[in-house]
Amino acid sequence: MSFREPAFLAGLVLLPIALALYAALQRRRRDAAAAFASPELMPNVVTGTPGWRRHLPAAFTLLALGALVLALARPERTVAQPKRQATVMLVTDVSGSMSATDVEPDRLAAAQAAAKTFVSKVPDTFRIGVVTFNQYAELRLPPTSERSEIEPAIDSLLADGGTAMGDGLQRGLDAVEGQLRSQRATGDRRAPAAIVLLSDGKNTAGETSPLDAARRARQLGVPIYAVALGTPDGTITLSDPGGFEQTIPVPPDPQTLKELAGVSRGRFFDAPSAEQLESVYATLGTRIGFEESKQEVSAAFAGGGLLLLLVGGALGLRWFGRVV
Repeated sequence: MSFREPAFLAGLVLLPIALALYAALQRRRRDAAAAFASPELMPNVVTGTPGWRRHLPAAFTLLALGALVLALARPERTVAQPKRQATVMLVTDVSGSMSATDVEPDRLAAAQAAAKTFVSKVPDTFRIGVVTFNQYAELRLPPTSERSEIEPAIDSLLADGGTAMGDGLQRGLDAVEGQLRSQRATGDRRAPAAIVLLSDGKNTAGETSPLDAARRARQLGVPIYAVALGTPDGTITLSDPGGFEQTIPVPPDPQTLKELAGVSRGRFFDAPSAEQLESVYATLGTRIGFEESKQEVSAAFAGGGLLLLLVGGALGLRWFGRVV
C-alpha cells in the first residue's frame, strides 16, 4: 500500500498522545473516587466494576482516529486491470528439433497447446499474430483480434528444417511496426506491443543475428519474452535416403534466449516440460494482458473510522452515560 499524501501520516503521533491523555484521565477518576469515600466504605458504595468494558469505547475511538488519519493520507492499493489494446506476436520455432519427445507428447504439440492457453488469457481486444521459423521465417497470421483465425494458424504448424531465429524475430517486429504505423496514421494512442518467442535450439540459419533483432526490439520498445523449450537430453532421429537412422541431440539454447530477453528488456523463461510451458504461457497471458494501477481507498478508511467512532460513542453512552 502507498499514500498520495504521506505527510499526513505524521498525524499518527496523535495516537500515543491520546492514549497518554486517556491513561491520565483514568488516574484522575480513580483519585477522585478515592477522595469521595474512604477505602473501608468503597465496597458498600460500589457493588461492581465495569472491568474491561470501561476501556472499550476509548479503544474504538483510538482506532477511529488512526483510520481517519490514514484516510487523510489518501491510501492507494495496487490492482491489476486488463489493458484495452495491445499487439502480441507469437514467434514460434518449427525447426526439425521441435519433433523431439523429451517434452510430451512432443515439443511442437506442447507449444501449440501452450499458445492456445496464452490466447485464452489475454483480453479479446488484443491483436495477436503468428510467425514461425525454421530455415525460413514466415508470417502465418498478421496481428488480428479475430480469435477464430488464431487457433487454425496455431494448429497448422509442422516441425521441419533448421532454425532462423533472428529472421523470425525480424518478421515479428515488422508486423509490430506495421501496427505502430497504422496507429500513427489514424492518430490513435500507441498501444503496447510484445513478442513471445519460443525456441528449442541455437540459431543455425537465416540472415539476421538474433541479438541484432533484439536490439531493434529495444529501439521499438517491444520486449521479448523468450521461452526455452526442452531438456538437455532431447534427441531426434533422422533417416537418410539409404534408410540409415541417426540420433542427433537437440538441447535447448537458454543462454542465447536469456541474452535476447535482457537486451530487449523482456524476460526469460525455462520450460523443460509441457506442464511448465503451459504455466509459463498462462503467466505471460496475465503479465502482458494486465497492467498494475493505483486505486485510492481513502473512502474505505474514512468510512471505517466513522463507523468505529459511532460504535465507541454508542457503547460509552449505553454503559456509562458518556462518550468516552
